[in-house]
Amino acid sequence: MSSDRTRVLLALIFFILTPPVVVADSVYETQSDFLARAFGHVVPEPGVIWLNGERKSSVSEILGHSYPGLRIRYWCQDGQSAWILDEIGKELPITVGIVIAGAYIKSLRVLTYRENRGGEVATPAFTDQFNRASITGDQSLNRKIDSISGATLSVN
Repeated sequence: MSSDRTRVLLALIFFILTPPVVVADSVYETQSDFLARAFGHVVPEPGVIWLNGERKSSVSEILGHSYPGLRIRYWCQDGQSAWILDEIGKELPITVGIVIAGAYIKSLRVLTYRENRGGEVATPAFTDQFNRASITGDQSLNRKIDSISGATLSVN
């Protein structure tokens, strides 16, 4: 009887001390669907921008922290480019697809959201605010983006 109680007690201690790991990726759009939406049936070959030297410093200044990758892949065709970037939300990466036409953001979509809160950043009510936004000389957006309460890091 005491060995059964010991097992139950050990099991309870294990479940109490082991934090639950529940992370479910919310995939709103795949990379291939995003690129097909941006370019139609003929998606161009990707290009690569290497982040080194002055370019790495510029990206770090814009983001407020260093970008974890060594390169950024992009696709470009007929004056339009598409970028797929990962940025840490509160703790986990958020994958975002951005289409640039000329000097403006044509569309911004959250492709994959991995946090357990703040998923409102993936809704059109939030992402559509970026449409027709551009970058100013001080490397910020030319318009104010209304943030979502409680999702400060995700919004940034």
